[in-house]
Amino acid sequence: MPANPNAQRPSQPPLLALNHVTVMRGELAALQDVTLRVEAGENVCILGPNGCGKSTLIKTITRECYPLANEGSSIAILGRERWNVFELRSLLGIVSPDLLASCTSDATGRDVVLSGFFSSTRIFPHHAPNSGLLEKTDAALARLGIAHLAGRPVAQMSSGEAKRTLIARALVHEPQSLLFDEPSNALDIGAQIQLRDAMRALAIGGLGILLVTHHVSEIIPEIGRVVLLREGRIVADGPKQDMLTSEKLSALFGADIHIARRDGYYSLS
Repeated sequence: MPANPNAQRPSQPPLLALNHVTVMRGELAALQDVTLRVEAGENVCILGPNGCGKSTLIKTITRECYPLANEGSSIAILGRERWNVFELRSLLGIVSPDLLASCTSDATGRDVVLSGFFSSTRIFPHHAPNSGLLEKTDAALARLGIAHLAGRPVAQMSSGEAKRTLIARALVHEPQSLLFDEPSNALDIGAQIQLRDAMRALAIGGLGILLVTHHVSEIIPEIGRVVLLREGRIVADGPKQDMLTSEKLSALFGADIHIARRDGYYSLS
C-alpha cells in the first residue's frame, strides 16, 4: 500500500493498536477478536453496516467500553495502555451523534466549543474559562468558518452548523487525530458537502482522520485505507481502491451494490 503522506514517522507510536480485542455489549460480543493498527496521522475509514460494531469500536478507543481481559488481548492508544480518560480525550477529538444529542438547546456555539476544555457539552456556573481558553475557542470557530455562530444557540442552528460547531469543539485542544462517528447523519446534501470540505481541509493540514461510517460517499479522497467491519469482525483491510469494489461491498452489506468513482469520491451507481 502506498505510504500515506500525512502519516508521521515510524518512530511515533501508533494512534491505535488493538490485538485480539473482544468487547461485550450486554450478552453479545459487539467486537470479536479484532486486531487493528492505525498509525499516528494516518487517514483511515472503518466501513460497515449498522450494528456491525463501529460505534463500539469508537467507545472502546475513548474508554467508554472495555475489552474482555483475555490472554493475548491488548489495546494501546498513542503507545500507552493506561490513560487518564480526560487526558486521552484532549488528544483525540471526537465528533459523534451522541455528543450532538447531549448539547442543550440554549447553549451557544461558543459555549459548546469552550465546553471541550471541561469534557462537558455546555458551560456551567462552576466552570471558570480564562481569556486564553476563550481565545482558543474563537480561533477554533474561525478555523471552521463559523465565527458568526459564537453567540447563536444550538436550537437556532441548522444541523450542518451544529455539526461544524462540534468539529470546532474537537479542535480546541489541537488533537493529534479526529474521530468521526457517522458524521453525515441528519445532514442535507448541502451540509454534507460542507462537512466533507471541512474534513478534507483538516486532513490536508496534517490532522489524522479516523472515519467510522456506513456511507461510502463520506470517504474523502485523502483517506487511503479502508477497513471493512461486519458482525463485530474485520473482514478485509487494505488500500481504498481494493476495498471499495462492487464485489466486496455487496458481500459487506448483503445487497447487490454497484460502485462508481468520480473526482476521488465513491458512490453507488
